Amino acid sequence: MLLTHGKIYLENEIIEDGYLLIEDEQIASFGLMEFAPEYSGEVIDLKGQNVLPGFIDQHIHGANGADSMDATSEAYHTMATFLPREGTTSFLATTMTQAPKAINAALGAIVDYMETSNPAGEAEILGIHLEGPFISEKHIGAQNPEFVAKPEIKTFADYYETAKGNIHLVTYAPEEAECGFTNYLRSLKVVPSAGHTDASFQVVEDHLKEGLNNLTHFHNAMTPHHHRNPGVVTAGFYFEQLKAEMIVDGIHLHPDVVRTTYKIKGADNIILITDAMRAKGLADGTYDLGGQAVHKVGKEARLENGALAGSVAEMNFVAHNMKAWTGCSFVDLAKMASQNTAKQLGFFDRKGSLAVGKDADIVVVNDDVDVLLTVCRGKIAFQN
Repeated sequence: MLLTHGKIYLENEIIEDGYLLIEDEQIASFGLMEFAPEYSGEVIDLKGQNVLPGFIDQHIHGANGADSMDATSEAYHTMATFLPREGTTSFLATTMTQAPKAINAALGAIVDYMETSNPAGEAEILGIHLEGPFISEKHIGAQNPEFVAKPEIKTFADYYETAKGNIHLVTYAPEEAECGFTNYLRSLKVVPSAGHTDASFQVVEDHLKEGLNNLTHFHNAMTPHHHRNPGVVTAGFYFEQLKAEMIVDGIHLHPDVVRTTYKIKGADNIILITDAMRAKGLADGTYDLGGQAVHKVGKEARLENGALAGSVAEMNFVAHNMKAWTGCSFVDLAKMASQNTAKQLGFFDRKGSLAVGKDADIVVVNDDVDVLLTVCRGKIAFQN
């Protein structure tokens, strides 16, 4: 198809009135409208709206009644067809702290869906984010403490084999980790991410030297910034190497914390996520998350004890909030919602920016970041 009259945000340039041509599921060319080619196929006039690389959500558990732990092709199909309406064109299916049998079942089912289904026109499952069981009970969040396990190489290696090498990010508590665990993850090109952790600043710094470079839902479920006892948040502010996931839904983080983090970390070091669970897109009610009851009321999802249980936020909603609260540009928004994630996960050769030869993963939004059109690998997945 040919997209015309769009404001196109490239890696290092903005085309104010441009075209973008899609062929064979990839971006074939782009440029000023005056140089747009004659085209006999589908032509969509974008009427000056913003053309961005499709959003990539590296931390999402579920949506529209489905969850990554369901271990069914129906669940992954539900997620992959629902997420484009919020501009998400690819994601990591994120697991929970559960029994090894349940985790292995989910890993196998996710990989099977990746290999046999998930066509163009759906959000692409890039792989798996293993959140748990390698976490700290001191910062358990909505994870199940019954199934917490030590971050050990042998245990992870078994999961990695089940997933056929498709685990791309692991959330773990570095203070609990077996010696060499972080190094082992890096040797496999898996992103080590500190989260649900009681680590000190010093522990983070030690693991940074071994390859730690990501922080799971920054500020949430980790040791805070404290003037006498610096923790993970302090380390996150200090070390540029640490990319900070952020759930900018107005519930997990106060707008002033978002603004402060943006000022310190900058757009190059923030990764927007939803951490959404199956209640996203559904009416208020009670839903399951890892065997625990979660009550959804409006934009909040909480356990019986009041603890936040992920979110029900959409990617374009967190992107809208980020833009509104920080005043960031669409250039920076594209970095935080797509480019940084693709680079972090090792998919920047085909995802994360609008460039010739890359997958035609595209989201068109208005100035309020309402999604007007989502294209997943060259096929329209959502159109408003």
